[in-house]
Amino acid sequence: MELLKKVNKIKKIGTFDLEKQLMIIAGPCAIENEEQMKTTAQYLVDHNVHFLRAYPDKPRTSPYSFQGLGSQSHAIIREIKEQYPLFIVAELLNLEDLSFFNDYVDVIQIGARNMQNFALLKCLGAIKKPIILKRGFGNTIEEWLMAAEYLLNFGNDQIILCERGIRTFEPLTRNTLDISSIPIVKQITKLPIIADPSHACGRSDLVKPLSMAAVAAGADGLLIEVHPHPQMSLSDKDQALSFSEFNSLLDDLKALAGLRGLTF
Repeated sequence: MELLKKVNKIKKIGTFDLEKQLMIIAGPCAIENEEQMKTTAQYLVDHNVHFLRAYPDKPRTSPYSFQGLGSQSHAIIREIKEQYPLFIVAELLNLEDLSFFNDYVDVIQIGARNMQNFALLKCLGAIKKPIILKRGFGNTIEEWLMAAEYLLNFGNDQIILCERGIRTFEPLTRNTLDISSIPIVKQITKLPIIADPSHACGRSDLVKPLSMAAVAAGADGLLIEVHPHPQMSLSDKDQALSFSEFNSLLDDLKALAGLRGLTF
């Protein structure tokens, strides 16, 4: 991990200062329709949240589950990008979509299932755009960091790591958020690290305490599923927060972030 030990952290995404602001990424599990996304986008603008989760595709365990709108959602992303002062975050699954992502997506996510997709890592290592690299739910910290090393080795140092929970024998949560990975990663590398409490637990009632724990442990941000009507969500409805639940979380996060000298 020679490059990881030398590289400096990404400091800014556009006007957003990662050294002074807590990075909050929020939005539905996947794009379902235009109204859903515009309602969410306006809500985030009104609450001073700068990053919108806008995923065209959704990799699912079951082939019968909602997979996202794919390229049909590109027009929605274009409109959001043109109409709202938000940074767009989206997961890239298909390399044929890379041109669109280069034009309209501000931060590209490599999902947990693609953490060791080496062709994808090499390709995204060759572009100059911020990358969120999620930890695979069956991967060690070292394997995760070596995946980041691929991006660095091919030229991209704009990396944000994301802890999203690992698979354990505990049946009461979807995964187990590995809080220890946050300080460990910060000891090994200067890369920023965010946490995804939504996928870590799969339960909306646990998102708030896990979010607070992650930020208290030193996380530089959070990736949270928020939906205008969670029970109507076409995917992962049990872990999505309503707007009112997210409001409550934001209030507590502001106080906690303040203790670390951070704002939103």
